[in-house]
Amino acid sequence: MEQLTLQVEGMSCGHCVNAIESSVKELNGVEQVKVQLAEGTVVVTIDSSVVTLKDIVAVIEDQGYDVQ
Repeated sequence: MEQLTLQVEGMSCGHCVNAIESSVKELNGVEQVKVQLAEGTVVVTIDSSVVTLKDIVAVIEDQGYDVQ
């Protein structure tokens, strides 16, 4: 398992947290997702043999947020 911490811009409320967590959790290989709204980060634990950073970034950006 690998843990990734992503800086995400545009998150401002509980809806943002739910949108990101639910969409990222749908990816195969994602074990855990934790959005830290105050810090502007998303911490994801993945099986890197199944899912990539690029996959996660694409899903978050599809929800309308910017990943730095």
